[in-house]
Amino acid sequence: MKDGEPCTSRGVSTVLEGVTPRPLTKGSMAWRFLPYEMYTIQRYLQYDLLEEHGLENFDAWASTFGETVSAIELAPEGTGYRMKTRFSRFYNLPELISMFKEIADIKTADMLNLPTPTAHYETIAVKPSEMQKSIVESLAKRAEKVRNGEDPRIDNMLKITNDGRKLALDQRLIDDRLEDFENSKVNICIQKVLSIYKETEEKKSTQLIFCDMSTPHRKSSSVKEQIEAGNELLFTNVYDDIAEKLIRRGVPADEIAYIHDAETDATKKELFAKVRTGSIRILLGSTQKMGAGTNVQDLLIASHDLDCPW
Repeated sequence: MKDGEPCTSRGVSTVLEGVTPRPLTKGSMAWRFLPYEMYTIQRYLQYDLLEEHGLENFDAWASTFGETVSAIELAPEGTGYRMKTRFSRFYNLPELISMFKEIADIKTADMLNLPTPTAHYETIAVKPSEMQKSIVESLAKRAEKVRNGEDPRIDNMLKITNDGRKLALDQRLIDDRLEDFENSKVNICIQKVLSIYKETEEKKSTQLIFCDMSTPHRKSSSVKEQIEAGNELLFTNVYDDIAEKLIRRGVPADEIAYIHDAETDATKKELFAKVRTGSIRILLGSTQKMGAGTNVQDLLIASHDLDCPW
């Protein structure tokens, strides 16, 4: 991290009992601090020092070590833009890092020099359905009502933002009676997973699918049993929908699993071992359950992110 560098471009690695900062990547043990998070940790552990320098208040700390910039960004409801002021860059970093080093053991990626794979990142943009466009317009109208004083017990920006996240993942999460849109984010992901699965069949390469919303209420074995019984599955969540479509398109049921299938450390260890050997080739999970500490990389060829962590 250098003077004038964007606030979130690199991170600080630290260990602090009882504090769980944001990981840089899924499974990473290096942490990235946003300005207010670093300030909060300093208030916990260095309050006397902050007070000595007249930095005990966030405004004073922020004006000393950070620069704010106002810029236009997309509104939360997904229509229109708004002006928003955010932290842009760190300044006076030598002084900040000197203070922070008194309470943190800072290690950068260059210093650790850990072996890391060469990753290929691909962003796949999908076009919305006509129904999704219509619902986005309704979200904009709801947001306008909230800004005009709508009772927050009836509707609020948190509800609107959450509905927007559901809509972006699959329109059936808004109303399960809506059609299964052929070019939805979920269906495009399934196509990609199947393509990689077939291309790497000889090597038994494995894949992870991360999805933090619409998690399953039952084990993956329930989906497999219903398909074997010839039953038609109604849409209840994205996990079951993905598993069902993969199985019906030729992926053996015993090669698909949810991280939620493992309810104890012992069963999780057994599940990870199966992924490492290629017995299970497609593992679905959330960031919370399949993030840090997941050791399945031996045959891993791809990781798919359907949504962003909240």
